[in-house]
Amino acid sequence: MSAVPAQTFSDVPLREGDMSLRAPSPDDVPAIVRACRDPLTQQWLPLPNPYDETHALGFVTELAGAAWRSGAGIVRAIEVDGRFAGMVDLKKTDWRGRTTEIGYWVSPDQRGRGVAGRAARLLGDWALREQGMERVEIRAATGNLGSQKSALAAGYRREGVLRSAGYVHSGRVDLVVFGKTRADL
Repeated sequence: MSAVPAQTFSDVPLREGDMSLRAPSPDDVPAIVRACRDPLTQQWLPLPNPYDETHALGFVTELAGAAWRSGAGIVRAIEVDGRFAGMVDLKKTDWRGRTTEIGYWVSPDQRGRGVAGRAARLLGDWALREQGMERVEIRAATGNLGSQKSALAAGYRREGVLRSAGYVHSGRVDLVVFGKTRADL
């Protein structure tokens, strides 16, 4: 077992109303596979294609824990009314600069219900209020209007466009940057 660095996010579940954010588990693998095989998810995220159980199990049992242990971030499964609804994470965390980035995706059957926006607000506000972050960012491809709508619904401000800053299966994409600072709370 490796040592935990001095700066990591608190490994606690978060709850608000019917939504909870918790550590992912092997029980989530079938739902993760279904969502990550979805054409819209594949369009905007550079996930393996085809995406299978091996990818999901590695993500849940290895990658999620490694992100937390390294201090780089924290991965959370989104549950709504006790049902798996997607994933949200903090990543690219700079503890010295007190900044981090949120990423999210929502299961196809949960889209259009405000799940991503609610999860991004809950996790981002927690990072700002309770984990010492000063700035949280969301980056979304310029064509990914659903993700941009979620960022705005979560209270993030559109700040600009980073040219050719991301990549998806179809190639390079521009990214819209949304930010929230502690002062915005």
